[in-house]
Amino acid sequence: MIVEVLNTGSELLLGEVVNTHAAWFGKMLFPLGLRISRQTTVPDGSPIRDAFLEAFSRADVLLVTGGLGPTTDDVTREIAAELLARRLLPNEAVRAKIEARLAARGIPLRERMLRQTMVPEGAVVLENRNGTAPGLYLPATESPATATPHIFLLPGPPRELHPMFQESAVPILKTLAQGLSAQDCRVYRVVGMGESEVEELIGLELSKDPRWEIGYCARPNEVDFRVVGKTADLDALEPRIREVLGKFLVTTTGESLEAWVVNHLIETGATLTAAESCTGGLLLHRLTNVPGASRVLREGFVTYANEVKVATLGVDADLIATEGAVSAAVARAMAAGARKKADADFALSLTGIAGPDGGSAEKPVGLVFIGLATRHSEPVAREFRFPSDRETFKQLATQAALDMLRRELLR
Repeated sequence: MIVEVLNTGSELLLGEVVNTHAAWFGKMLFPLGLRISRQTTVPDGSPIRDAFLEAFSRADVLLVTGGLGPTTDDVTREIAAELLARRLLPNEAVRAKIEARLAARGIPLRERMLRQTMVPEGAVVLENRNGTAPGLYLPATESPATATPHIFLLPGPPRELHPMFQESAVPILKTLAQGLSAQDCRVYRVVGMGESEVEELIGLELSKDPRWEIGYCARPNEVDFRVVGKTADLDALEPRIREVLGKFLVTTTGESLEAWVVNHLIETGATLTAAESCTGGLLLHRLTNVPGASRVLREGFVTYANEVKVATLGVDADLIATEGAVSAAVARAMAAGARKKADADFALSLTGIAGPDGGSAEKPVGLVFIGLATRHSEPVAREFRFPSDRETFKQLATQAALDMLRRELLR
C-alpha cells in the first residue's frame, strides 16, 4: 500500500514549528507492514487543494495533519469535503464534547468554534481527547472516475495527534493492512567508524542480496547501520554483523552511547565522575539525560580556567606551565584529581581547543586530550583532532570520551 503524509500549515514552512510528523508516523506504521512513500508540506490555503489532488492519483492511504481548528486558516476539512463532493453536516455528539471541554475550563463557546462540529457525510469521527477539533476518517472511494484513497484528517499539534492516531487511526489501518507482511528493522549503532568503512566491511556484501534493504545514518563519530528484512533471516544474519563490526558496535537497540555507559555502570555497581574544560559540561549533560544516572554519577567538574584546575582538581601549576593546559599530562592529572576527589571508580577528563581562535601550529584548533582514570590503574590519556565548529567539536569530543570509557568497561 502506498502511504503519503500531507502536512498543512504555513508555520511549518516559515520555520516557526519543527515538523516531526514523518519520523513519528514512520515508527507507528512500520510494525503494521506500512511505509511512508512521500511527505508533502504545504502552506495554509489553496495549495492544500492542489496537494490533495496530486496525492489522489498516487496514494492508497493519505494522512493529513493540520487545518481542522476554528480559525480562518483552518480549511482542510472544507477542502476535503469539496473534493469528495460531500456535504458538511453539524454533528451533535462533537458539539457536546466541545461544550463539555470548554465548560470544564471556564471558556465561553464562541460561534466560530462550531466549525469544528461540521463533519463530511460518510466520515468517521476520531475523538480528540486533548483538544476541540476531532479527527476524521474518509474511506476510499472505488469509482474509476473519482477514486480517492483512504483519508485521515488529523490535528497538527503532536499532543493531540499522537493519542488520536494510536487509539483511533491505527485500528483502522491494521484492518486495511491485513495480508501485508510486516518486516523487521535492525539498527546497529557504530562508534569510531565512518559510514564508508561500515559499507566496505559489511554493507556492500549485504546489498547484493535481495533479502536485505540496507541504509546508513551518519552523525558525528557515530553511524547507524540499518538492515530491513524478515525476522528469521535477520536473526540468522546478526552473528555475522556483530563479528564484522566487533568493538565498534555499541548497541542493536537504538540505545545512545551515554545510555549504554550509564546502564553498564549500574549493572556492575561502578561509579563515575568527569572533569571538563573545553566541552563546558556537555559530557555531564549527556550522562544526566539518562534515567538512572544518579545511581552512578558521583559529581562533576567544569574546570575551565587553569587556576580552577589547580584549586579544584589538584593539578600541579608547574605541570600546566610546562606542558600547557591542553596536553596529555594535564588530561591525566585532571582525571586522577577528579576520581580522587569524587571517590569514584572511573573518571573522564577533557581539555582541548574548541576554536575558532586559540590554536597554534603545535596545538591547532580541534586538538583535544581525553583522560581516563580508574581505581586500580594509572591514568591514561589519548589525543584526538576534531577540526570543526565549536558545537560539533564538543559533540565529537564527548563522543570520543564516552567511547573510551565504553571500551575500558568492556575490557
